[in-house]
Amino acid sequence: MRLSNRNKASAYNIINTLLLILLVFGIAAFLLEEFRFHILGAEGYLLIIIPVIMLVAFHLNGRQIFEYDSDGEALHFRNRNIIPFLDKPLSDEFPKYKLISYEVIDIFFMKRLYIKISSKNNGSTMLKYEISYLTKKEVNDLKLSLNKVVKANNEKSTTRK
Repeated sequence: MRLSNRNKASAYNIINTLLLILLVFGIAAFLLEEFRFHILGAEGYLLIIIPVIMLVAFHLNGRQIFEYDSDGEALHFRNRNIIPFLDKPLSDEFPKYKLISYEVIDIFFMKRLYIKISSKNNGSTMLKYEISYLTKKEVNDLKLSLNKVVKANNEKSTTRK
């Protein structure tokens, strides 16, 4: 199964650009208020604070683009930001049989996917992906696909014992 929200990257770029424009206009309005009009008083700081909060919330919500591919014998996860220089993209590929478990954490408007895979050195490794920008249907499809892999791995491990 393949899952990707890469086609929404242009919408995320537009949102990011609008938030930046809103911040620039807020700064300009604040400066005009401070040095020319003197209408708002202390509330003039909201012209800067509100756009900054919105922009920070947009970027703290996590990497916007998530791609998942379970076709074949390997699982492939990619998670990247729409602004390439903001942070390093995550890209992991490993065989399906290494998947031990997964967990989707949903706190307010932030969603995270934690993948536990087996490794030679430590016994297991935890991988974290930000899936806040996936729709509910996409998250359910992802869970369904990962459930199939985990179930198949559990069946194989019980038949070996």
